[in-house]
Amino acid sequence: MDYTEEVPHSHHLVVQGTEPFNAEPTAAALVEFPITPEELVYCRNHSPVLDLDESTYTIEVNGIQGLRSFTLEELRNSFPRVEVVAALQCAGNRRKEMSEKKPVHGILWNDGVICNARWAGLRVHDLLLAVGVGTAGLRGWHVSFTSHVTPCQDDKDYGGSVPLADAMDPEGDVLLAYDMNDQALSPDHGYPLRVVAPGFLGARWVKWVDTITVAPDESPNFYQQRDYKVLPEEIDTKEKAGPVWSKHPSLTTLPVNSVVASVTRRGPGALFVKGYAIGSGATQIAAVEVSPDDGASWYEARITYQDGRWSWTLWEALLEHVPDAGGVVYSRAIDREGNQQEREGRWNMRGVAYNPWGRGKW
Repeated sequence: MDYTEEVPHSHHLVVQGTEPFNAEPTAAALVEFPITPEELVYCRNHSPVLDLDESTYTIEVNGIQGLRSFTLEELRNSFPRVEVVAALQCAGNRRKEMSEKKPVHGILWNDGVICNARWAGLRVHDLLLAVGVGTAGLRGWHVSFTSHVTPCQDDKDYGGSVPLADAMDPEGDVLLAYDMNDQALSPDHGYPLRVVAPGFLGARWVKWVDTITVAPDESPNFYQQRDYKVLPEEIDTKEKAGPVWSKHPSLTTLPVNSVVASVTRRGPGALFVKGYAIGSGATQIAAVEVSPDDGASWYEARITYQDGRWSWTLWEALLEHVPDAGGVVYSRAIDREGNQQEREGRWNMRGVAYNPWGRGKW
């Protein structure tokens, strides 16, 4: 891969890899902002990051009735602009914690590969209707999104898909976004056009998307079929994984999760704890609880931010009568359907979808 035209990146991130560029902020920095500033949005890449020319950029839509091409100007001017606040989370968030149990394959992310942003663009639903795609007779079909901008580490391009039913649901808010936080996307985050698929893991939010295909099967891309899956625990090497990838479903949503982002001493016996939580899919967080005594007792945290169905949740708690000696504060999130984090998370070879209790030391 050619990195000679790599764009500059934020200096506010902890770099986990340079070619390709992968970096995350600290969780402590993240939770200071309900809407994540551009410079604190994590960067997850499988290829070089290029500054593309919007004036020559087109997207091809392979619908039931054939192929149509659109310029970015046509997408902006021909379809209603829609805004949605949604959290974007990498499936490998907290992978480093999982690796403490047993080695995993992948970047050892801490707990900062998540952001919450205001996205704007057009609904995939509206675009597909314009090219004659509905849902009648297409039960179980999928919408594949592909970027051919540059080769990737494991495939000639990058691709992912979501069920057609989700893309065609007006309340599902699946977008082709050209703005983030009221500004044009930057190259790091998909300029000039990216997929926004609220409730889905970040791997399906394809950046620099230039092709959309409606088909009866999922995307055949490596990153849909041979990555981002939770394999059984006995599959602990890439060699063992090879023949079984196709036997396990692709990840769609990630489980309910919370993270302790900061723990601050507030005088004798008092701790101030802050963190974030995120629900699974469209199910929002109902409560977050924290424990300073290894789960023997739990105290409800105060939710300080939540916006609609797709945002993350920010929370804080003041704990009193805590021993002055050091210890660990745990967090657990409960969603509106009653699902909650368990103490232990499930290990898997790719280190994805890890969600044990959050933890922070004092």
